[in-house]
Amino acid sequence: MRYTTAGESHGPEEIAIIEGIPAGLHITSEDVNQELARRQHAYGRGGRQLIEFDTVTFMSGVRHQMTIGSPITLNVHNDDHNNWTAIMAPDEPATPENTLRKVLRPRPGHADLIGGMKYRHQDDLRNVLERSSARETVMRVAVGAVAKKLLRELGIDVHGFVLSVGPVKGDAQVLTQYKSLAEVREVTEGFATRALDAQTDVQMQKLIDETKQNRDTVGGMVQVLATGVPAGLGSYVSADTKLDAKIARAIVGINAFKAVDFGEAFDHVQLFGSQVMDEILWNEEQGFYRASDNMGGFEGGMTTGEMIVVRGVVKPIPTLYQPMRSVDIDTHTEHRASIERSDTTAVTAAAVIAEHMVAIELAKAILDKFDTDNLERLQEQLAAYRTEIKNF
Repeated sequence: MRYTTAGESHGPEEIAIIEGIPAGLHITSEDVNQELARRQHAYGRGGRQLIEFDTVTFMSGVRHQMTIGSPITLNVHNDDHNNWTAIMAPDEPATPENTLRKVLRPRPGHADLIGGMKYRHQDDLRNVLERSSARETVMRVAVGAVAKKLLRELGIDVHGFVLSVGPVKGDAQVLTQYKSLAEVREVTEGFATRALDAQTDVQMQKLIDETKQNRDTVGGMVQVLATGVPAGLGSYVSADTKLDAKIARAIVGINAFKAVDFGEAFDHVQLFGSQVMDEILWNEEQGFYRASDNMGGFEGGMTTGEMIVVRGVVKPIPTLYQPMRSVDIDTHTEHRASIERSDTTAVTAAAVIAEHMVAIELAKAILDKFDTDNLERLQEQLAAYRTEIKNF
C-alpha cells in the first residue's frame, strides 16, 4: 500500500491517491466523513472551521460501495477557496491585484523562511505556507479512514486521544479501568478536548480559553493505542524494515509534532532494565504473551502481539496573534512576523491525525506481509498466521 496527497491550503481541492487496498472492502463516503469531522471539530480550532465542511468524494477505485482493487482517488473540496480564487489562480499571471496577500515576514517556528530559501520563493513566502500548512492533513485522515476500515475487518482497532495540553495532564492510569479500546473511545470522544476524564477536560478547556485571550498558542501530548495487532509485523533485519521506526517517522511527519515514543519511553530514562522489560509468559489459551507492555507493543522493530502504545509531542502552533520578531525578506529590516488565520492549539485535532497515521502504517505492514488482491483471501491468510503464532 502506498499513497500520495496533493493540494494547497487555499487551493480548490485536496486530493489523495491510494494504491494497494484489496478488492472487496465495503466503504462509503460517510465512513471517511465521520473521521474528517473528528479532525475538524476539536476544541481550540480557529475560524476556518466555521467555513470548511470537509466531505470526501470517491473519484476512482470504489464501485457500489466496494473497493475494486484499483487505485482509490479521494477528493475534498476547500470551501474557503471561494475567498482566495484570484490569489491562488493557476492560469493568471501575478499582478499587484492578485498578490495583495504576500507573505514577506516569516513566522518563527514555521517553514516560511527555510522553505523560501530552498525553493527560491524570494518574492512571496505564501508559496511555502500553502503546502506546509496543516490543512494537508485532511487527506492523511481521509487515507487513514480507509486504512482503519480495512483494519477493522481484520480485527484491529486504533484510537487516539489527548494526554496533556500545556501543563494540564490527564492520568493515564485511568485506562486500566476500561475493558476495551471501544470503551476508551466512547469516553474520550465524549469530551471536547478528547481528554481521559471530565475534570481534565474542564481544565484543558479553561487553559485553551485563557491562551486564546492572551493571543498565544499551546502544545501538548497525544497518545494512540492499537489492539488486535498480531505479533511479527515489521522486521529486525534492516533499519528501514522496523515497524516502530516507520510509525515514528509517520508521527513526526505530522505538522507540529516534535517527538515520539513507545510505551512510556520518555519516562524510562530514569529507570533500570529490571523495571522496564516486559517479562515473557505462556499459557495454552494465548500462547506467548507479556506480563506488562512497557515496550509499547514492540521488540526489535517488530510487534509483540501486545497493545501498541504510541505517544507524540505537539509543539505550540507558530502563528501568533501577538507575533514575534522577524525580518522582512525584501528589505531585511526587523518587523513582527506575518499573521495568518490559525488555531489556539492543534493538540485536540492532532490526536485524530496521529491515530490515522498509525492506522496507515499498520495497514501497510499487513499488506506488505500478506496477499493484497482480495479482502476475503487476506482475512483467511491472517487467520492462519494468527493460529501459527499462537501455536509457536
